[in-house]
Amino acid sequence: MKHLKFASIGFAATLLGATLLLSSALMAKDETATKESRLASLAKFTKVLGTVEKYYVDDLKIQEIVNKSIEGLLSNLDAHSSYLDTKHFKDLKIQTDGEFGGLGITIGMRNGALTIIAPMEGTPADKAGVKASDIILKINKQSTLNMTIDEAVGIMRGKPGTSLTLTIVRDGENKPLLIPITRDIIKIDSVYTKTIEKENILYVRVINFDKNVVRKTKEALSKNLNIKGIILDLRNNPGGLLNQAVGLTNLFVSKGVIVSQKGRYKEQNSEYTATVAGTIDDIPLVVLVNGGSASASEIVSGSLQDHKRAVIVGEKTFGKGSVQVILPIGKEEALRLTIARYYLPSGRTIQAVGVTPDILVYPGKVPHKSNDFMIKEKELKQHLKEELKKVDGKKIKKKKTKEEKKKIITQEDILRDLQLKSAVDVIKVLSIKK
Repeated sequence: MKHLKFASIGFAATLLGATLLLSSALMAKDETATKESRLASLAKFTKVLGTVEKYYVDDLKIQEIVNKSIEGLLSNLDAHSSYLDTKHFKDLKIQTDGEFGGLGITIGMRNGALTIIAPMEGTPADKAGVKASDIILKINKQSTLNMTIDEAVGIMRGKPGTSLTLTIVRDGENKPLLIPITRDIIKIDSVYTKTIEKENILYVRVINFDKNVVRKTKEALSKNLNIKGIILDLRNNPGGLLNQAVGLTNLFVSKGVIVSQKGRYKEQNSEYTATVAGTIDDIPLVVLVNGGSASASEIVSGSLQDHKRAVIVGEKTFGKGSVQVILPIGKEEALRLTIARYYLPSGRTIQAVGVTPDILVYPGKVPHKSNDFMIKEKELKQHLKEELKKVDGKKIKKKKTKEEKKKIITQEDILRDLQLKSAVDVIKVLSIKK
């Protein structure tokens, strides 16, 4: 039995050794096959380039053919990766470093169509009536079919004061709309706040996530400590800086993951967590979103939803949850490449999915009964009181200035915005529950 035992052990060792040798041989074979496959693929690519250069109807230089190949490769990866040639790389620098003439819209690709994510509030596009989810069919007379985002941006940007016409396909409209827009210098005040009349609710509107969002929101909150609720409006907010999205969320969440970023390699992975300092976690919070809320807006609304810190009201968001970086290839060219995706605290992705609100509310006016031709008794009495004060020489209550009126959302304003009205009602319920 003893000899049988050692024989069994010897057999097992021999089998293990043979397995390791076989495994090593297979790995070496796989590596060789991979190298051969790479070489065969590169040879195929070179052959195609040579064939196009030799037989194509127009005389194309090899540099043009290579550039077109790179463009085709990047555009087929995903909607946000692209090749930036000398012109587009220069345009990108102008966009990030200085002022430029434009329309004030953020665009993206949805189901292969050039789609408006959102018009920025107060910009030429917003004033012209452009809406989130509009599909751009033409820019002037040029079709957008097979047009990249960078090409579209390059056409729409131009000298302030010059005009162009967008041909828009809009849901609910029987035929395309022609919308003329005059370019202007795009300057956006990223955050402004108002109070809801008679409700003691703070309304915070974030238009886009620039470097000032967290600071301005903190200032507004510090001036309004005795409020019964906050409405954070991220509708038509196309996104912006990640650190501002994380910082804004951290104002309302004291612990846990805010958002994580996961890529192909470990060095591309990041996790952003909340800190306790300065957190406001005892005031009811409602976040307004719609189809124009994208990227950083989706991080904020989705994270607050996962932490059960806020009630999300409105429509499903755009679904842009990928991370792009600019990788220079030489001094005058670069690649915009998607290297990672964002994930919310629950582990769910935003990309192509978006954030579904807790309470689905479509835009529109609040249904209510009114009779503009009937003078109500309380209005008549108030009017007569004012007249008596004039006669008796008593002081009349000072009317609000234009600046003061700008900082207040009236009941009439709320009746024109069903989503905002829903948010106010949710705050009231949360306040009662609290």
